[in-house]
Amino acid sequence: MSAAKRMLAVFQGSEQGHGQTHVGKTGRNGKTEAKYQIVREPLTTESMKDHLSGRSGIGCIPIKSGNVCKFGVLDIDVYDLDHAALNKKIVSLGLPLHHCRSKSGGAHLYLFLEDWEQASLVREILSEMSAALGFSGCEVFPKQDTIIEERGDLGNFINLPYFNADQTMRYCFDYECQAMEIDEFLDQAEKGRISMAELTALQFGGERKFFTDGPWCLETMASQGSITEYRNITMFAVGVYCRKKWPDDWKTHHEEFNRVLCDPPLPANEMVELQKSLLKKDYFYQCEVCPLKDFCNKEICKTRPFGVGNAAPDAADIGGLTIMLSEPRLYFMDVDGRRVVLSTDQLQHPSLWQKACMEQIDMMPPQPKQADWQQLINMMMGTATKISVPEELTYRGQFKEHLRDYCTSRVRAMSPEELTMNKPWTEEGVTKFKIEGLEQHLKNRGFTSYTRAQIQDGIKQLNDNQECHGHQNIRREDGTRSTLRVWWVPAFDDTEIDTTGKEESYDIPF
Repeated sequence: MSAAKRMLAVFQGSEQGHGQTHVGKTGRNGKTEAKYQIVREPLTTESMKDHLSGRSGIGCIPIKSGNVCKFGVLDIDVYDLDHAALNKKIVSLGLPLHHCRSKSGGAHLYLFLEDWEQASLVREILSEMSAALGFSGCEVFPKQDTIIEERGDLGNFINLPYFNADQTMRYCFDYECQAMEIDEFLDQAEKGRISMAELTALQFGGERKFFTDGPWCLETMASQGSITEYRNITMFAVGVYCRKKWPDDWKTHHEEFNRVLCDPPLPANEMVELQKSLLKKDYFYQCEVCPLKDFCNKEICKTRPFGVGNAAPDAADIGGLTIMLSEPRLYFMDVDGRRVVLSTDQLQHPSLWQKACMEQIDMMPPQPKQADWQQLINMMMGTATKISVPEELTYRGQFKEHLRDYCTSRVRAMSPEELTMNKPWTEEGVTKFKIEGLEQHLKNRGFTSYTRAQIQDGIKQLNDNQECHGHQNIRREDGTRSTLRVWWVPAFDDTEIDTTGKEESYDIPF
């Protein structure tokens, strides 16, 4: 079997579309511009051949209809990533991840499954793995638990490895952190598929069990060996835990954890100062501070009696933005792993976004300040994935179809004189009409999206922006002649037009 066919079998995902990344120029800051687009076509052997040969890079959408996936990815977007250290940690923790170098120099850690599994469960397990590796908060693919298929949603894609395979920088590392050829990678990926039963049985850490009723970050760090860095910050968090669990004897337990966990233990004078600080008030865990944030898993932590509980920072985890290029535009946003569909107005205003979350995912996230929200949306718009749509899902496409219907209907004029009755007249390959007649036709069909200026512009576009309006001579009933102001378009081919008067229906996802 060819490498292209094997890649298709390994990266099984959406059958409705795939991703394309178009790389632009590199700016003075060293950052390369890129545009991300989803094409509504499945991956094929030919497109995979183009990817492996370096002609055209592609991405795969892991999630498909039914909200299931057969592979998942941790996207660690760190430019100066120590791949050797990461590889060593993956091996030491026994994680079934395949470590690939990404386009940016970071890492894509692939998990390949034997069967199609619910995306929500795969995402949950991958999030636990990211916390165990010390990269909590990195992007997880699939990016969402569910997709909104009825609105045209497809999900998000991940760029595939081995672009331009013979000279690629997107290679997979073996267990010794050496770059593998594509055939070696495919052998490893095929053999490394894991069942959900095996996956859920894995333990992401060592044998030492501390803080199983407290913060996930502390449990994870303690299970992986002695704490040598950030000892003061870590022991401050341990002190918060001890005060919660043993309010009458917390100092004794705090000092014991210092001896057992830290290498070397904090000196006695530093422990005294830490404990004095802890007594000043009821402190909360510093969840956004290193190293706690690197090992964070807030969803698990919330469930534990001495974890963050209801006092946890409740800011929503907002993922990427996908733009459907329909008219009007639709936006898909991931909020705590759940998909929210938004209009332009809802995307603009935090209060309307909050309301949309309440209506669609039964969640009321905190309302950001307008300035902060604007900054976030601008940043997300710059890297948003765009989904192409058929022309009939655009105002331009809808206008064109209504104009075609008007020009080819049974009410067409039989002579130029009938132009005065708002009927279109066709002669010598050109259809002429009064713009008032077209406006009435559009109104009757419920198309009110265009102003008169936009209607005129739409007519000009069909004429390649050439002259398309003027005067038509007509004979009145009394024999006199006059002129009538008309517009025109190239005559439509009406051989395939249904002139029974029935309206065509369009499957528009909004």
